[in-house]
Amino acid sequence: MLGKILDETQRAILARERRTLGDLRGALGKLGLAEDDQAALADSIAQLDELFLLVVVGEFNAGKSAFLNALLGEQLLAEGVTPTTSSIQWVRYGEQRRQLPLERGVIVIEAPLPMLREINLVDTPGTNAIAREHEALTRRFVPRSDLVLFVTSADRPFTESERAFLAGLREWGKKVIVAVNKIDILRSSEEVEQVRAFIAEACARLLGFVPQVFLLSARRAQAERHAHAAGHGEPGPASGLEALEAYIRSHLDSVEQVRLKLDNPLGVAQRLVEQEAARSQQQLEQLRDDFQALDDLQGQLGHYRADMEREFQFRLGDVDLLLHRLEDRGDAFFDETLRLGRIIDLMNKSRMRAEFERQVIADLPVAIERQVGDVIDWMVSSELRQWQGVRELVAKRQHQHSGRIVGEAGALDSDRRKLLSSLGQAAQRAVEGYDGEREAMRLAQSAQIAVAGAALLEVGAGAVGLGALLTAAVTSTAVEVTGILAAGTMAVLGLFVLPARRRRAKSTLRDRLVELRRRLMSGLSAEFTGEVEKSLGRLRAATAPYTRFVEHEREHLQERRAELGRLDSELRALRLEIAALR
Repeated sequence: MLGKILDETQRAILARERRTLGDLRGALGKLGLAEDDQAALADSIAQLDELFLLVVVGEFNAGKSAFLNALLGEQLLAEGVTPTTSSIQWVRYGEQRRQLPLERGVIVIEAPLPMLREINLVDTPGTNAIAREHEALTRRFVPRSDLVLFVTSADRPFTESERAFLAGLREWGKKVIVAVNKIDILRSSEEVEQVRAFIAEACARLLGFVPQVFLLSARRAQAERHAHAAGHGEPGPASGLEALEAYIRSHLDSVEQVRLKLDNPLGVAQRLVEQEAARSQQQLEQLRDDFQALDDLQGQLGHYRADMEREFQFRLGDVDLLLHRLEDRGDAFFDETLRLGRIIDLMNKSRMRAEFERQVIADLPVAIERQVGDVIDWMVSSELRQWQGVRELVAKRQHQHSGRIVGEAGALDSDRRKLLSSLGQAAQRAVEGYDGEREAMRLAQSAQIAVAGAALLEVGAGAVGLGALLTAAVTSTAVEVTGILAAGTMAVLGLFVLPARRRRAKSTLRDRLVELRRRLMSGLSAEFTGEVEKSLGRLRAATAPYTRFVEHEREHLQERRAELGRLDSELRALRLEIAALR
């Protein structure tokens, strides 16, 4: 239908519009657009191939049906002081008068009236009727319109419910004109102009647009037409209907009709794009909260690692100090022992070993195991605190979501809630099932095995405990050089043998401690670093599904907003071209 009156420029615009709207329908379909909105867009696109569609809306008893009957010059629609229109009544041209159902809630009324060859008219149920499904029918049909005529009554112009309904019409990007019916009840022309000014000012102030306002009396127009049909004179301008008829007909000329027809689906499309963009922005705002939560969690894990490294180095420094003190005691022991006055004792190897262990080794095994045990206890309590931190973070996020109205963003919130619940349950199980004593014992055994396997293999498997391993490693080497198996002259012993043995014993102990310190620190560092990484790995694995979900949703929403932005730009460009048609 539209193609018959288009020139080459207009046909090019129509072709671009169809491509853009096709892309938009596909994109919005993938985004899970509500069925009603999808239907509204499809219907508005379908209207490109239909006659010009004037949809009449307003509250019940405002006189919509009376106005249409006056406009048509026929009593096609029922009138009354109670709601008489419970369905959409689509009035169009037909060779004979008849009514037939078109779809749920829509009735087609056909009549062989000349005006209907150029325009289709739609009467809608009152927007404030008791039956709320009537208002829903009206709202569903509005997106199809090319022009909306809003009828209000002179005895109660522009009520709050009318204001709210008009705001909804404007959201669809519809061109709206206003007809004030029943002006015959007003007492003077001054009152008529007051009503006109009131509506224009209210629309400008509350809705941001100034509509064309027509003042009329449908009842007086019907009386005039009946009089004319009966041969009692010509209808005059007193009813106000003539001005509105002229306005409607001016919008049926080729250029204005093309503008409205082409702009109709674009206005609907732009409203849906803006709606989806707002929804995507809202979801991105929600995701920003989630990313902040994940950043907080990563910050906790980073502090956890840093604290562990700092604490562990501090503890290793304490162990190193213990070994330095052992070296000092060893030097003093050899100075005291390797001299002529102790020659008899030097020939008793078992006695030398016992004295070395008592004076040099002393409480080293207990001290080292205590230092290592402190680190183990700290690690165990630190991991437990991290799980408690995860549990608290999840509880905080769940509390923040509990008061949110999900609305159309339900899928995102539902998935997030499930993941948060799963993560919270994992953290709760970890906290409740954390056996600190068992975990400390495991770490102690792991440290002992690491040191024995990597550093002190020569001691053998018979030693028990980290301290025992160290005692055996130091004693077995250092004491060997103190024994005197065959004595020469006293002079030789005093001048040559014992000083050499003393130097050798000190050097051997020092070398052994250097190697022992290196291997001990290396073994313990590797073991505890591995444990920290395992702990971090467990925490990251627990949060990974939530992290992946948030990252994927953010990427998806950013892509969606970019696509919606591209479509919005194309829609705006098309609407500007259509507005500039001459």
